[in-house]
Amino acid sequence: MDILSIVPPIVAVVMAIITKRVLFSLFISIWVGGLIAAGGNPFEAVGQTFTWMKDVMVDPWNARFLVMTALLGTGAAFMFKTGGSEGLIKILQKRLTTKKRVLFLPYFLGILIFFNDYVNSVIVGNATKDITKKHKISREKLSYVIDSTAAPMATIGPVSDWIGFQVSLIAAAFASLSIVGMEPYFVFLQSIPWNFYAILCLLAVPMIIAGKDFGPMAKAEHRAHTTGKLIPDGSTPLSSVEQDLGEPFQKEGSVWNFILPLVTLISVSIWGLWYSGGGATGKSMMDALADTDVSVALTWGAFAMTTVGIILALVQGMGLKKCEDTLLGGIRTMLPALIIIVLAWSIGTVTAELGTAEFVVSATEGWMTTALIPFLVFAISMFISFATGTSWGTMSILTPIAIPLAYTMGGEELIPIVIGAIFAGAIFGDHVSPISDTTVMASIFSESDHIAHVNTQIPYALVPAGIAGVMYLLYSLIGSSIILLIVGIVVQFFLLRYLGNRHEKKFGEVG
Repeated sequence: MDILSIVPPIVAVVMAIITKRVLFSLFISIWVGGLIAAGGNPFEAVGQTFTWMKDVMVDPWNARFLVMTALLGTGAAFMFKTGGSEGLIKILQKRLTTKKRVLFLPYFLGILIFFNDYVNSVIVGNATKDITKKHKISREKLSYVIDSTAAPMATIGPVSDWIGFQVSLIAAAFASLSIVGMEPYFVFLQSIPWNFYAILCLLAVPMIIAGKDFGPMAKAEHRAHTTGKLIPDGSTPLSSVEQDLGEPFQKEGSVWNFILPLVTLISVSIWGLWYSGGGATGKSMMDALADTDVSVALTWGAFAMTTVGIILALVQGMGLKKCEDTLLGGIRTMLPALIIIVLAWSIGTVTAELGTAEFVVSATEGWMTTALIPFLVFAISMFISFATGTSWGTMSILTPIAIPLAYTMGGEELIPIVIGAIFAGAIFGDHVSPISDTTVMASIFSESDHIAHVNTQIPYALVPAGIAGVMYLLYSLIGSSIILLIVGIVVQFFLLRYLGNRHEKKFGEVG
């Protein structure tokens, strides 16, 4: 565990932002990790790089996730090819007549689809990318709305695979401390008001939609509004259904060609989460979610969605060859994203091998005081999830360390506060990291350039994160999460308003 362990993720992030070439940046950063692991031998580093990539691809969970992502692409392809997307637009455009109203559609859908963040991105992206295109809304703005509702919503519920996972981590920490009399799920519920970033982030979205943009997002919206260019010149969207699939087979398709595959995806995925967790054996929903195999459940849902899409296409008269071409086209739309996901997992393996998280935790342990614990846990969680690109991995690393620390230094009362801080920091780092799978998913299904999405989202994420950090510092003076939240929400409202007005006054841009 030394300072070299933080070099590979820093290389990945800095190179991605400077070069705007995420594949190249991720590969180089993995090789740098291999160079460190191989003691400076560049040839051994190449071998190590491909070994790490091989290892993440043969991992059962990861392999199923790659299949699931490809199947989500094929399901979306059939929605488009059968005219379901066009049918949805025809219904929605009668009611959604302004840009603000259109942007509230992905926001409310993101709130409603709370049981899994990946499914959230798929559904919200496919339901809204065409109508937002008609209203000249930049892909960066759409991907921000998708990304800022998916994970924050999944982490606070009411029921999701995230919550099952989080409760299982809390239960394991309690077992290691032999804590009795504290029910893990109840403690999780107590931690929700202390998850300041998730709550502020969910509220920032409507504040920004109803208000004015600032920073890189304002420039993106100005570009889209004045030129009709939804992505920056010279950039490449992670997926483009139109480019990969051509014209729809049925331009006058029914909205049912969109709704039926979607309902199938949701219902089979929820059933799969319950069933694969042992729900059929009599377990409660929360216990089943704690033990579920997310990759299996969502693969079932994605396969069922694609199957329904094929059936609808055949009913419409699409031949088997056209169906096969649509399948391959759907996988093709996902190909850049699949490669990025493999590379992002590999850099996660690099940080695990080099002990990045352990180094960060050990470097800050000496600063810990009871009053500072929530803030430091939040900051450490932010850094680890940003560097590794995984919120679940960050939660897994920090929960068994931070809960005993909180219990020892502050007793039972401090535990929900620290749990909220862990989850809040994990979501923030995951949000703004270009190597995060959830950030990649938001880029895919909004058809955004990935680095453009990251660059425009960071300033918007920093506002609730900065306010949340101050709120954690104030917790020892103001013991009530509700009072802190009320103050934080008011401050966020006026700060976002000030930033929007300041940008408009300085640049005079629309958006």
